[in-house]
Amino acid sequence: MKRFHVHLHVDDLNRSIGFYSQLFDAQPLRVEGDYAKWMLEDPPVNFAISTRGGKPGIDHLGIQTDDAEELAVLKARAEAADMALLDEGTTTCCYARSEKHWITDPQGVAWEHFHTLGNIPVFNEAPQPATGKAAACCAPNSGPDATNPASSCC
Repeated sequence: MKRFHVHLHVDDLNRSIGFYSQLFDAQPLRVEGDYAKWMLEDPPVNFAISTRGGKPGIDHLGIQTDDAEELAVLKARAEAADMALLDEGTTTCCYARSEKHWITDPQGVAWEHFHTLGNIPVFNEAPQPATGKAAACCAPNSGPDATNPASSCC
C-alpha cells in the first residue's frame, strides 16, 4: 500500500498540533520538540509538521511505500517524468531512516518517494548547515529562485 505524504512548516508547533488533532480527530503518532506526525488511515496520509526550514506552508509532498518494490516502481515513474531525480539512497530525516529519492515538479514543488526502514531518536544524522538555521527534511532546493532543483539541502 502507498500512502500520500504532506510536510508543512509551521510557526507554532503546539497550536498547530491542537488544530490538526481536531481536524483529523486524532492525536499525532509522534511528537518531538520541533516535529509532529499523524499516520491517518482514512484517507491514508502521512501528515507531518515541523518548525524547521523556511517560511510556513508546504515544504514538500510525497508518497510513502510499504516495501522496496513499490519504491522501485515510483522511481521508474519519476525517471519517466523526464525531470532531474535526486537519489539519496538510505538516509536519515524526520526521525526516521529511509530509502528515498526526490523529484521536483514543473512548478518547483519537491516530491519525495520513500520507504521507511525504522525510527531514529534525532531529526536527522546529517551535520547542521553552517547558517545555523534548522534544515527541513532535506527536500531539494525548489521554487523559482532555485539554481539547482535536484540538489539536496543536506
